[in-house]
Amino acid sequence: MREQHDGVPVAVVLALGLTQIIGYGTLYYSFSILAPDMARDLGWSLEHVFAVFSASLLVGGIAAPWLGRWMDRFGAATLMAIGSAIAALTLALCAWSPSMIVFTLGLVLLEIASGMVQYQAAFAALVEIRPRSAARSITYLTLLAGFASTLFWPITTGLHAYFSWREIYLIYAGLNLALCLPLHAWMTRHRHAARNVDPALAPAPVIGALAPAQRRRGFYLVAAAFALQGFTLSAVLVHMVPMLTSIGFGATAVMVGALFGPAQVASRLINMLFGSSLMPPALALLSAVLIVGAVVVLQLSGTWFPGAVAFALMLGLGSGINSIAQGSLPLWLFGSEGYGALTGRMAAVRLIAGAAAPFTFSFLVSGIGMGGTLAINAGLGALGILAFLAIVLASKPAASRRGS
Repeated sequence: MREQHDGVPVAVVLALGLTQIIGYGTLYYSFSILAPDMARDLGWSLEHVFAVFSASLLVGGIAAPWLGRWMDRFGAATLMAIGSAIAALTLALCAWSPSMIVFTLGLVLLEIASGMVQYQAAFAALVEIRPRSAARSITYLTLLAGFASTLFWPITTGLHAYFSWREIYLIYAGLNLALCLPLHAWMTRHRHAARNVDPALAPAPVIGALAPAQRRRGFYLVAAAFALQGFTLSAVLVHMVPMLTSIGFGATAVMVGALFGPAQVASRLINMLFGSSLMPPALALLSAVLIVGAVVVLQLSGTWFPGAVAFALMLGLGSGINSIAQGSLPLWLFGSEGYGALTGRMAAVRLIAGAAAPFTFSFLVSGIGMGGTLAINAGLGALGILAFLAIVLASKPAASRRGS
């Protein structure tokens, strides 16, 4: 009788797909487009604005373990509903901020709200509703959410031609309040239904591949690998359009950057159709290789347009797979019990490392130029490849036991 509870919850995945597109589009991808206008309006340099953004990411990372524990205790969908309301209020607070101090406070609260509504919470919601189908559900969800950058970079750029950054943030606050909040509130019913069924019919938990004695080392390896990869990806992604513009691509920078989203979607679609034989550790390693390879291609190709296209496509492919790995690898290695708290601790390490990326990247570019900055970024990503490789080697015995 358990099998009927192991299918993918299609309605929940579709609802989460929409809220993830809005959540990432309004709370993350829009920032790099609006940051220059924010700096001019608030009277700060662009580096200072990115420093505030980095500081807010740091606070969001510190808050991640607490958010993970609250997801396990109260339910991820409940936390997502609350997070949607907070996201709307803090977007409005940023929009109405009369000074840099109030803007900074709003941005910090916005990153805490992001942790309540983005992938960490969405993955936890899927695990608690249908644990045994969660890996497939995560793949489908990331496939849908991959449209966030493709939609919101052009949308934000288009809106910015007519509205100020403050007015755009108010529009985005309305999207979070009118669409995301009701959908997340509706999802809480699925969580209650999953918890209140007859125990004989309850969804079976997922048992982790690692033995208890291996889990501490496994946690450190996974956390370090995702942290290094998060730094590499965050540094490039936040600066994607301005970076391509400064290299010399001008108005075509937005068009090149827009390829990132379809490439994310393509990687997730390929994984959904053909990736069933690829274990999550190998999937994570592949994502790291693609992301670092993208940075190296951009560094070597300079202003050559096909090189920029290859960069955007490789980065999108790697980022798309990385998002799947962030949800599926901890589930595969450690199981579904305590998933929210575990991924919260991993997210904290990843986000704290990634928090330094936007400001560090901007600071290094102003000091040593784009070429040297990209080389340093690729070097850090290469360390992430080594960490993921260690995970692949450490998990081979577990994979053999699963297959036997």
